[in-house]
Amino acid sequence: MINPKLAGIPETMLWTLHNRASEAARPDGVIKDPHCLSIYRSLDYDYEKSFGKPDGSHGIRSLIFDRKIREFLAQHPDGVIINLGEGLETQRYRIADEEAVWVSLDLPEGIAVREHFIQPDDRHLHLGISAFDTAWFDSIPAGRAVFITAQGLLMFFSEQQVRRLLQLIVKRFPDAWLMFDHLPRWMSAMTCREKGLNITPHYRAPRMPWGINKNEIEPTLSRWLDKSISVEDIPFRFPRGKWRIVKGIVDIMPVLRNRAYGISFIKTVA
Repeated sequence: MINPKLAGIPETMLWTLHNRASEAARPDGVIKDPHCLSIYRSLDYDYEKSFGKPDGSHGIRSLIFDRKIREFLAQHPDGVIINLGEGLETQRYRIADEEAVWVSLDLPEGIAVREHFIQPDDRHLHLGISAFDTAWFDSIPAGRAVFITAQGLLMFFSEQQVRRLLQLIVKRFPDAWLMFDHLPRWMSAMTCREKGLNITPHYRAPRMPWGINKNEIEPTLSRWLDKSISVEDIPFRFPRGKWRIVKGIVDIMPVLRNRAYGISFIKTVA
């Protein structure tokens, strides 16, 4: 058993692992991921003490990102997939490909835990660097289509940091596909209040300063990037239980839908 010894934002990779692995372990799970399960069972960490009972949220999120990456690879089989803040995500094993290059970015402590289980090679690069340190740009193979994803990352930073990162990405990779998830403003505010957001009595979520409502994504990013963009708000449903019912109600009420968690896919328009 390996003690991951993570805290702060890097520790959230264990939260997402908890939910993904628990979903993958179900006979009716929305993802099948033996590598994820192996990592989950190899870490000396009390997941339920910190994060409570698992839910299907991060399994669904992984499924959605998987689908869009498969779409990208169908068009660009030798493309580059750049996963910012990838943590212990095992996407490369769920998506069979023979030509693409995968680049996994995370802080050095996150990459150290990852490499206990997942080794880099010529087509699977690991970079122990913050996504906001754009020195990583120079490590990306030239002359290939690029798809940049950020799962559970951008909300942990300020609006100014997110804006600057996206501006620099689009300047360097003007035709890249972009996909990220985001919190609504009210949820961001909950994490930033004095008492924070306690997931359980033993775990307080890190502050998540960047919140944005769904109907703000397109005008905000168009302004930030000074470009015409297309924005796809990717719909999803929880696989089962009360949250599936709640999400169904939210989705048919525009006021609530705009103030819900979202996943957005972005492309610039020529």
